[in-house]
Amino acid sequence: MQTSPPSTATMPAGRLRVGECTVDFALREILAPSARRPRRVTPKAIAVLGVLIEQGGRVVSRDALLAQVWPGTLPTNDVVTQAVTQLRKAFDDERGNPSYIETIAKHGYRLLAEVEALEELPPAPVLMPRVTGEVASLPAQAPVPPLPPPPRVPVPPTPPVVRGSWRAIAAALGVAVAVAAAVLGWATLREPSPPAPVPAPSAATRSLATPAVQMITSVPGAETSPTLSPDSALVAYVAVPAGERRTAILVQTTSPSPPRQLTHPGDDAADQSPAWSPDGRDIAFLRVVPDRECRVLVVPASGGNERNVGVCDPRNPPSFDWTHDGRGLVFGSRGVPGGTAGLRVLDLASGAWRPIEYGATAQDVDYAPHYSPDGRWIVFVRNAPAGDLWRIPATGGTPQRLTRMHGDIRGWDWTPDGRGIVLARWHHSESRLLRLDLASGLLQDLGLPDSVEPVMAAAGTQGLAFVEAVNYYGVHRAPLDDQEATGGEHLFASSGRDRLPAVAPDGQQLVFTSSRAGSFGLWWADLRAPESLRLIEGLQPESWHLPDWSRDSRRLLVVGEGPGGQGAFEVTPASGRVVRLPIPAANIIQAMYVPDAPGRLLVLAAGDTGRLRLHLYDRTVTPWRELAGLDGVAVARTDPRNLRVLFTRAGEPGLWQGGLDLAPASLRQLDPLRPEVSRFRAWGVGEDGSVLLLQRTRDCASAIRRLGDDSAPVCVDRQRRAGPQGFSVAPRGDAIFITVSLWDGGDIGYLPLPSPPEEAGPG
Repeated sequence: MQTSPPSTATMPAGRLRVGECTVDFALREILAPSARRPRRVTPKAIAVLGVLIEQGGRVVSRDALLAQVWPGTLPTNDVVTQAVTQLRKAFDDERGNPSYIETIAKHGYRLLAEVEALEELPPAPVLMPRVTGEVASLPAQAPVPPLPPPPRVPVPPTPPVVRGSWRAIAAALGVAVAVAAAVLGWATLREPSPPAPVPAPSAATRSLATPAVQMITSVPGAETSPTLSPDSALVAYVAVPAGERRTAILVQTTSPSPPRQLTHPGDDAADQSPAWSPDGRDIAFLRVVPDRECRVLVVPASGGNERNVGVCDPRNPPSFDWTHDGRGLVFGSRGVPGGTAGLRVLDLASGAWRPIEYGATAQDVDYAPHYSPDGRWIVFVRNAPAGDLWRIPATGGTPQRLTRMHGDIRGWDWTPDGRGIVLARWHHSESRLLRLDLASGLLQDLGLPDSVEPVMAAAGTQGLAFVEAVNYYGVHRAPLDDQEATGGEHLFASSGRDRLPAVAPDGQQLVFTSSRAGSFGLWWADLRAPESLRLIEGLQPESWHLPDWSRDSRRLLVVGEGPGGQGAFEVTPASGRVVRLPIPAANIIQAMYVPDAPGRLLVLAAGDTGRLRLHLYDRTVTPWRELAGLDGVAVARTDPRNLRVLFTRAGEPGLWQGGLDLAPASLRQLDPLRPEVSRFRAWGVGEDGSVLLLQRTRDCASAIRRLGDDSAPVCVDRQRRAGPQGFSVAPRGDAIFITVSLWDGGDIGYLPLPSPPEEAGPG
């Protein structure tokens, strides 16, 4: 893996006061007085701010900014404009009456605000209500209270506006500029020259706001699903060994070292989900042959004969962990024999399955269970993507809720002392690691973006392993009759991450989400004029489901955060207008227009417990009135040709349909097997009503099959996999708009964590 050359712009890794805002350069975050939370900007935008401050209020030309922030590259002409626009939004600056960044026509930009150095502070915790008693439920999460103003460190002024140059401020903070430049070097991606792939970050030690992270794997491809030995000395994980086609389990030390291959699954099978036993002797894992077989196996951690201990559903491989005593495995509620409701334990000696009695129902999707270090509790995730952590006694009992995040939790684990939990939460189209202290209710950001699947050892040091998932996808138009199977035409190339391409019914417009301007935004383009690509201002979309176009191609519905907070927004691309809709439901996941009924909307939302429900609303009355509802829907899409709604169910394979009125009599299952649970979003509906499924075959990384058609699928790209969030079908049905991997990988990171904070007092 290679990195782009670091920018010549220098940046401190500390905190500054710029005007009335606080700027954290290590995290690339700007907190304005009127904002509820800091706004993150791109490495390039923060570097532009660095140059403006260093120049002490003098005008900096666009050419100078390009030379210092984008050295050795050929960026598009609007990259400076995009960076400045992003900074202005983060500062809440007014373009017509600026207080922070002024545009000097035909010359460049200058900084107007004063700058002061601030003393370093630890990462700000997100305050949550205190957990009281041995088993307690957290009430609704409280808003984050503002931190008191940090003490100011006087710095000798240099006229006209900046109190200290970059170097003086960095010296006052005690921060080495070279270290900060190195951080920018790995965090910044160079604009590639098409069709070269986007370069990946290096596997060097990375200096972050937390203790130094050691990236312990660095081979091409993705290493995922880490599990630590009880003493933190070894890590097992999933990867594709050199020269093989499918994943296997590899083991190595928790320092950069060559791995050894532990399992050998064979050509058609893939090994996944390793879990280290409490005594450190064995590793349990799943061996899956797609659509045919799923087995639970145990192998000695030192290598040797594998033994088969159980079976599972190959269409829905389950989540699991060892029981506290090491005599069994505890599984999530789906994907195991009889697994329709509640967690189940597999006894390894007898092979018998035992349900845990805690009142779970078939509507609850419980997964990722882990015993506490003392064996008294089991904590699990319930009802993603609006999920939370729940706890039950290890012997069963009443489930009690630990969090009220309504979040997409992508892995979690106990801290060794049992006092806390480390989890990965997907929010604002990125995943970050958080640490929850169970005694005080503090939820603290660990400062590790793009991180998922955190694990900690059962004993020893508080070492944390995780996956840094850095996957870059580009939007492609892929003809369905392309015999070359190379993914089609790459549209709107950049070094950002593109997701969720949605083509309009007129076939002339496309929207997609992308991080090309920093944080994820919504981008629009006229497909007949690629230079028309522009950012829709004022909206930060979530990368869950495709935006939904109106039938006249004038408006679209997008879920995310914008004016008025989180919710569903109606966007008019022609004018750039973004309006938050007054939908009665909370925790909105998806929104769709109802064909031939402009006064109605379909809205997928999660209730208070995270259970998903598809609502049909009449928007012609105030407040909106719910006309009907359907529980257990994971993803829904409309079929204008046949006036129906198609949907997948949470935690179940298969596809269902119903009338647009959601009448119970109209509901029926179309296919019991496809799409698989792991691909519950990877399907689309053509204008003719046909359903297209995204699959992976033995010879094709990204293939399209028509539902009900048993002929061979169409190979879209033989080598590269498509993005999991979904695709849209061209109006004529001859092509799809899809994201294809430009660089797809993940490395295992390891870092020691500081000791947990002392238990807070009541309240």
